[in-house]
Amino acid sequence: MLSKYIKLLLLGAAINIANNSFAQGNQTAASAAPVAAPTGIEIVKKLDKPKKKFNEKDLSGYLLVYFKDQNQSAYLAASRDGYTFTDINNGQPIFIGSDLAEQKGVRDPHITRGPDGAFYLAMTDLHIFGKRAGFRDTEWERPQEKYGWGNNRALVLMKSYDLIHWTHSDFRTDKAFPELGDIDCSWAPETIYDAAKKKMMVYFTIRYNNKNAGIYYSYANDDFTKLETVPQRVTEIGGIDADITKVGDKYHMFFVGDAKVWQAVSDNINTGFKADREKRIDPEKVSTEAPNLFKRIGTNTYVLMYDVYGARPSNMGFSETTDFVNFNNLGHFNEGVMKTTNFASPKHGAVTYLTKDELKAISDHWKVDIK
Repeated sequence: MLSKYIKLLLLGAAINIANNSFAQGNQTAASAAPVAAPTGIEIVKKLDKPKKKFNEKDLSGYLLVYFKDQNQSAYLAASRDGYTFTDINNGQPIFIGSDLAEQKGVRDPHITRGPDGAFYLAMTDLHIFGKRAGFRDTEWERPQEKYGWGNNRALVLMKSYDLIHWTHSDFRTDKAFPELGDIDCSWAPETIYDAAKKKMMVYFTIRYNNKNAGIYYSYANDDFTKLETVPQRVTEIGGIDADITKVGDKYHMFFVGDAKVWQAVSDNINTGFKADREKRIDPEKVSTEAPNLFKRIGTNTYVLMYDVYGARPSNMGFSETTDFVNFNNLGHFNEGVMKTTNFASPKHGAVTYLTKDELKAISDHWKVDIK
């Protein structure tokens, strides 16, 4: 009888301990911050340049960078055929805005390759939900009445040879170049190699007086940690989100005005662009932004990608062209020939190219099956 009583006491104590442990566990789980998924990258002070020389003839795949509003961070997706893209980190961000940006968020990522084979990544330093996320006390960094929506002033610049090791700089354009005056914002940076200058040219949107937005360019240092020349106006054409690509002996600039994509053409990389505002380039009936042009490897076909942010849910749209006069509408991701395998609703992205060896290295490092 005593033995049975002792067993009941021990059982009750065990249940009480278990209940307390369960309650403490729940309290800990509720108060602990979510564990961030590994990004697969490392920020370094200096890059080791590969011994093997970069050759454009080795390119055989595609790399898409994009971001999401939910976490103000950027992602990478890869493709073997330029039609089907797979997020290399299983739909988790690789470039964490809170780690890389003054405002704790990144937007508008653009990636390209230089003649050295390096990947050049440029992003807007801006968290549009910074107050809600607890990063600031005000809706914007400065008064919206004077400086307008999203009044940031910094650009995030990153460089890598292998997509794993990256240098990083958060560059304040207003502090570096007081000649610019009291700017509203520095938005949507992109990079292109200027063969005449033998430099990477960074061009981006600057807005003044909460209404006058234009495209400006500057040249970056070789380490891609800062801009070295005072930004100059690319064209007097007003607009935002410019994308410049050399096609033959011409430079085609796609840009955004009135939430539509337009095209301008010039013989020069940063001057002389003439725009036709009579013909909207994208086929959408809703608002678009962030045009980006890439070529289908081994063909004369170019794909114009754009962020259809007026759609619900938002998506990327695509049009193909061979003559830059006629554009064939390919529809949106997962609504036509362009597909995603493990992610949805990407925003403001850009596409560059990969070699076969780089496709394999990505697949091995992030343990992903690239379609």
